[in-house]
Amino acid sequence: MTRVDGTPLPDAPRPGQCLRTYLRDHGHHAVKKGCDAGDCGACTVLVDGVPVHSCLYPAVRAADAEVTTAAGLPDDVGRRFADAAGFQCGFCTPGMVTTASAFADRLADPAARPRTLQGNLCRCTGYRAVADALDGRVTTGVPGSGPALGTPAAAPASARIVRGAEPYTLDGPVPDDLAHLVVVRSPHAHARIVRIDTAAASAVPGVLAVLTHENTPATLFSTARHENRLDDPDDTRVLDDVVRFHGQRVAAVVGIDLAAAEAGARAVVVEYAPRDPVLDPETAREAPAIHGDKGPESRILDPARNVVAALHDGVGDVAAGVAAARAAGGAVVTGTWHTGRVAPTSLETHASRAWVDGAGRLVVRTSTQVPFLVRDELARLLDRPRDSVRVFSARVGGGFGSKQELLTEDLTALAALATGRPVQWELTRTESLTATPTRHPMRVSVTAAAGPDGALTALAIDVLSDAGAYGNHSPGVMFHGCHESMALYRCPNKRVDAEAVYTTTPPSGAFRGYGLGQVQFAIESALDDLARELGIDPFDLRRQTVVRPGEEFVASHDPTEHPDDLRFGSDGLPQCLDLAQAAVTRDGDPVPDGPSWRVGQGMAVAMIATIPPRGHRSRASVTVEPDGSFRVRVGTAEFGNGTATVHAQIAATTLAAPLDRVAVTGADTDAVALDTGAFGSTGTVVAGTAVARAAEALARELREKAAARLGAAPEECRLGPSGVVAPDGSTVGLVELAGARGEGSHDGSPRSVAFNVHAVRVAVDTATGEVRILRSVHAADAGVVVNPQQCRGQVEGGVAQGIGTALYEEVRLDSSGRVTTRVLRDYHLPQYADVPRTEVFFADTVDALGPYGAKSMSESPYNPVAPALANAIRDAVGVRPYRLPMTRDRVWALLH
Repeated sequence: MTRVDGTPLPDAPRPGQCLRTYLRDHGHHAVKKGCDAGDCGACTVLVDGVPVHSCLYPAVRAADAEVTTAAGLPDDVGRRFADAAGFQCGFCTPGMVTTASAFADRLADPAARPRTLQGNLCRCTGYRAVADALDGRVTTGVPGSGPALGTPAAAPASARIVRGAEPYTLDGPVPDDLAHLVVVRSPHAHARIVRIDTAAASAVPGVLAVLTHENTPATLFSTARHENRLDDPDDTRVLDDVVRFHGQRVAAVVGIDLAAAEAGARAVVVEYAPRDPVLDPETAREAPAIHGDKGPESRILDPARNVVAALHDGVGDVAAGVAAARAAGGAVVTGTWHTGRVAPTSLETHASRAWVDGAGRLVVRTSTQVPFLVRDELARLLDRPRDSVRVFSARVGGGFGSKQELLTEDLTALAALATGRPVQWELTRTESLTATPTRHPMRVSVTAAAGPDGALTALAIDVLSDAGAYGNHSPGVMFHGCHESMALYRCPNKRVDAEAVYTTTPPSGAFRGYGLGQVQFAIESALDDLARELGIDPFDLRRQTVVRPGEEFVASHDPTEHPDDLRFGSDGLPQCLDLAQAAVTRDGDPVPDGPSWRVGQGMAVAMIATIPPRGHRSRASVTVEPDGSFRVRVGTAEFGNGTATVHAQIAATTLAAPLDRVAVTGADTDAVALDTGAFGSTGTVVAGTAVARAAEALARELREKAAARLGAAPEECRLGPSGVVAPDGSTVGLVELAGARGEGSHDGSPRSVAFNVHAVRVAVDTATGEVRILRSVHAADAGVVVNPQQCRGQVEGGVAQGIGTALYEEVRLDSSGRVTTRVLRDYHLPQYADVPRTEVFFADTVDALGPYGAKSMSESPYNPVAPALANAIRDAVGVRPYRLPMTRDRVWALLH
């Protein structure tokens, strides 16, 4: 009999069952599902003291063995991870802690860590915090009293996360009658479904329902979610009779268990009439229409030409600016850059569970960044009143924009309504890599001109964005990608020509940076070449050309004719340039031995609006609980962005309360009136402002109620850790004020800007194309840093993801449009060995628009990393990279 964490399991495993599934079936949810291929380590357990990936380990081999999960480990290793904030979303952490406990002696040697931890992936942290945990560094703490703002407070869930006790989407009790859903997917990149026969599937024992385009709503919608649903084209159906990419959903089979659903899916018979695929965005505008059946209601700019959205605008005269630069003896640079598909690759794949509660409400528990927006679209798709649908999240195991989509909830909701049972759907890692949205591949051509002093005279971009099969976020990504990247620089002559086009490839969607990373890769590379042509230091070129306070943000149109709400709440860019330059130019990096190595240095700048345009709303409340503690209710999801910690710190600071007396409830459409969602780095600046205002309202109410009892003026009373204190020292305890409530809101306007500067020194082996990062430096303008340790982790995680995009990661397609990077081992997610320790610096600024002077800092660190690395490679070898990722073979090809 298998013993798990000291307790015997009563049931024998099923034939062929893996140990991970066996453990989770018996409630041991510290074991996570991340890859099903032994690649990520999220499922690591000890079998008689030996660490194994339980997704590959046959459960029968653990008979009579002692299995230990993170929940059964001694506290010492887990405490180290909690003390060092060695996690963000935390989904990988139980497996990481288990590996660390098994190899504690080996991992004490930093040189042994890259190989020892190669089987444990983390998408969030950048691994520095993991190294700190292994070193026993204490970088967090929970102050017992006093101001919480600015302290490295530990995440409220720290102790649970490191033990695997914090529930994610599919953790926790499982209903006895839970059904499972499996999807039949298209084997063609483009085809019409001629016939679909579900009779054999329906006859499979245990199959409860089969959903196809014939029995599901035909309502057009977008999987992308925004505050204004009209921002995205309605070009998608729950299930369609036309498939437009390899892997598109064709049918859904619901079974009493996963085996029955899988057997039913294999029995579905589909006859297709293949159509010619459209795989090249360069020729898509002359190809047959992919969405030719759509009308004006879909808000597609030009379906006949496969154009989802376009922007053609400018100020001044670019040709005149180019001519002026040449006439003055300046320089003109032109070039075309390409960025590839990047998978968000959150370690918790997309998953949801839906059921109908006792009051007849549809309830969906899902891994999402946007529960309110998912609720609203589900109500629309299902033609139900909005208040008859509840959507909520547990802790979310990473998102990076991919969970700003409605990808599973529609089918689980329909299946629950069809069967009358709770239904669960969890995507496999292969489904996640092949059939969920990626970062938009882009082709970006740049023309940049400047006089001999470096002053820009012309800046123009021509952008072609590959939307894939469905429009999703494509209009927003295109417009956003072209905005701050151009508005960052002062130039009298600017031009933007941009189009997003359909192809019959997997859809593109939201991804960290939301288009800025692609466009900035090209612009920052071009400006680096411009600095070389002019003989100006690249830091100095930015100093004299970036937009300054008091100047207008000009991207592609005259802001006096089309004003927006973007403002300089503060400006830390000059500090960031100084900090990054001083750090990257220090001596001391060891250079690899050998005559073929060349060393180079590069930098890049990025600007981002701290809130998305066109509205981003949040409501929050803070109440005094019966025990005298405070409860914050806010709609924002916690998925490693740290909002649960920051919101608690903001409320504690406002209420002069100990941080451990503040609890946060979030990500539930029943918690507050509304919240647009956790995207665009708005958890601090929008939801955080709503929390601050709610706490301020509660503080006023507490003073007024206490003053009435104490016979004092409200303004004379002050809040203390245990109650409200009058000038004479008399106190009304918080328990006596239980039920007091404050509410606050923020509608996301006006918006400030944040800045990031990344600088690197690299060594390039001209014989092999290998790139080694010798020094990585990042300076961030985050305003007042609410939680320094947590914000630093966001920067490091963004940098690590940027390194992956720059050097390793690419979703690859074959000539038929089929994704070939179908498991993590084929998709090079950065491992511990791939990510250097980045020096992180913060500018000393106070933002006029953010809560307590804070700015957002989740997305922006990612954006300048790839161009900084490209510029460093160019500096080292004298040849300019024009395509991402800059893999070893591509760098070698550049040189040979």
